[in-house]
Amino acid sequence: MLEKELITSEILALWNAWEGKLTSLPEHLITSRRNSQNRTIKQITGHLIDSTANNIMRAIHLQNLTSPLDFPNYATFGNNDRWIAIQNYQEEDWQAMIQHLRFSLLHLCHVIHNIDESKLDNQWITGPDRFITLVEMINFFLPHFKLHLSEIEELLKD
Repeated sequence: MLEKELITSEILALWNAWEGKLTSLPEHLITSRRNSQNRTIKQITGHLIDSTANNIMRAIHLQNLTSPLDFPNYATFGNNDRWIAIQNYQEEDWQAMIQHLRFSLLHLCHVIHNIDESKLDNQWITGPDRFITLVEMINFFLPHFKLHLSEIEELLKD
């Protein structure tokens, strides 16, 4: 089951609670403290930008192409770390990153609101003998978002 209103309102509430906090963080803090994956706050934020963008694309493809969908999984085999490195989020303008994430999340919420519910069981092939439905993918985004916000929260405690 996809509870569009619940998911999108929680995504937006989290963002509203975090945007000001992120905006006010000093450069030395966002570029020096590292989590267990050796990511800085800037890199975690960059990963959230990538995750949001990839989920938008998956949601569109899962409604448009034949299921099961064979679409690259950017998060396997360390690829998400390569994405972070290739885009060099560590050197990206922080305020631009915050705005990019903001508008990406707003657009993701728009996409979620407009999902064709007859396509919710369409599947994406995530690996050998591994499938995720559109509804599972959308439902997983919120816990994923919360996980990375909690990682940032932990780095702010030090």
